[in-house]
Amino acid sequence: MMTGWMGKILRVNLSNSEINEEALDPQVARDFMGGRGLAIYYMLKEVDPNCDALGKENKLIMSTGPLTGTKAPTGGRYMVTTKSPLTNAITCSNSGGSFPAELKKSGFDAIIVEGRAADPVYLWINDGKAELKPAGHLWGKDTHETDDAIRAETDNKAKTAVIGPAGEKRVLFASIMNDRDRAAGRAGVGAVMGAKKLKGVAVRGTQKVSMANEERFNEMNQKYRERFKEVKKAGPYPLTTQGTAIKVVATQTHGVFPTRTFQTGQFEEWEAIYGEALTEKYLVKAKPCFSCPIACGRVTKVPDGPYQGQGEGPEYETVYSLGSDVGVGDLAALTKANYLCNELGLDTISMGSTIACAMELYENGHLSESDIGFPLEWGDGEALVKLTQQTGMREGFGDILAEGSLRMATRYGHPELAMVSKGLDLPGYDPRGTQGLGLNYATSPIGASHMRGDLPYCELLGVPVKIYGLTWADKPPIVVKWQNVFSLIDAAGLCVFFSIRYLCDPTLEIRPEGIMDLLNAATGADYALDELEKIGDRILNAERLFLLRAGFDRRQDSLPERFTNTPMPDGPAKGVVCHLDEMLEQYYQIRGWSQDGLPTEEKLNDLGLAGM
Repeated sequence: MMTGWMGKILRVNLSNSEINEEALDPQVARDFMGGRGLAIYYMLKEVDPNCDALGKENKLIMSTGPLTGTKAPTGGRYMVTTKSPLTNAITCSNSGGSFPAELKKSGFDAIIVEGRAADPVYLWINDGKAELKPAGHLWGKDTHETDDAIRAETDNKAKTAVIGPAGEKRVLFASIMNDRDRAAGRAGVGAVMGAKKLKGVAVRGTQKVSMANEERFNEMNQKYRERFKEVKKAGPYPLTTQGTAIKVVATQTHGVFPTRTFQTGQFEEWEAIYGEALTEKYLVKAKPCFSCPIACGRVTKVPDGPYQGQGEGPEYETVYSLGSDVGVGDLAALTKANYLCNELGLDTISMGSTIACAMELYENGHLSESDIGFPLEWGDGEALVKLTQQTGMREGFGDILAEGSLRMATRYGHPELAMVSKGLDLPGYDPRGTQGLGLNYATSPIGASHMRGDLPYCELLGVPVKIYGLTWADKPPIVVKWQNVFSLIDAAGLCVFFSIRYLCDPTLEIRPEGIMDLLNAATGADYALDELEKIGDRILNAERLFLLRAGFDRRQDSLPERFTNTPMPDGPAKGVVCHLDEMLEQYYQIRGWSQDGLPTEEKLNDLGLAGM
């Protein structure tokens, strides 16, 4: 009997409505662990990297980790993995809430969805029993309406992961929304779900995740929770009191708060939209994900005015993308656009970044009022809200925005104005002032993502130790270590917020000591630290293989020229560019890759990836 893992995979073929259970290979579980690792294992084995991302040959994998659904701090994460229609690369989106734990407790480590349904359906899993149910009556409903309807039809205690109109209409950066307002965002996982005519997945699970040594697990769990409690005794914990939007202070102070498509790194209206302003004006309560002691989620309400509404968020990345990046200092308008993204099922980073790109095109005369239907000036909150609605419904100019910033900018003759790497819009940190993160953006398998090795932890926040964000020669070995550990965290089913701070040693090595303690108690696998670090390395290299087979090469390990050729115009990072090319050579060498960015035969053999 496997412990930690449930030991079963659910395979759902939408083309013929067949549903089958498969045993999880214990060796695969040990080597790839779960979550992000398990997903890339199946993607490499079963999916042609050159397939049409929106075709029936692509697969959508929802996967948990061995610590998902346990009492481990933040043990409530899952991954959604597929080939991206936005980037044509591999993509894997991480989300929390309660859905991941419920999925695990329903009896499965992962769901593999393949094929395409003839008519809209949703998947209902009730304690190990799975069936497809008609969803034609749900097609066209937003994510909140869909969640309400599915739970009314199945079990009110069920947890759902659903798409809204954006996913149905194949907006290329559509999200999958679980627990109403938690997003598996980035790179169009919702569009893939919509292309398969899968409206949602509902799960109800009461099964317990078994432990190899429950007494030891509880002891370790208590140890790391006490570590967090000691920190909280020193005073209010910023992530709890203000959510992730507290980070606006750090990015603004360091001059890396992206403003008007990264033309500068400081926003003159930042105090109107940061965490404290959100708390004072609209916060209803903090909301934790499953088994999370931090509670960084924000339940908010705009009580009146033209942007009245309620829901969750905005988080930091949304404050940047729908705020400073479009020049909007109106917190109510920003929050309303965030609500619309959640209800329509849109990734907030790409939504804001694409509108910002359109604003710069308009400013420079490459896009006209007749193209859009109305003027599009920086800071126009009304236009922000209107375009978000149009994009989710593919109406008006929103139909062009729905293709993403790179395709839109290319359409109007200026692809250089799309702030992307591998086609994915950059998160809210300017790489000129966070050089390590710039290298991470460029080398991430999914494109620009801070969640593949979040160097601002140490470059801006001093976690676990402070390093200088403007230096570049020292960054490649740190980036490699952080990317590998983030891969491991995603595979284990944990959240990086807690793991980096309290489950890894407090050095730049970030050795996953606490993760090892919890994993060994849960699984009985007797992992050593070196083996866990190797698992992270294996996952990232497996993703690199998929990427290369999809036609990517060193040329796509890149950033827009705005960062590599144009010095920051003002602020603490004034005069600085991102030294990407200088960092890449060392990065490849440390990775065991050729200078063309190809994993060597020796490297693949060492990781057990040769022949995959």
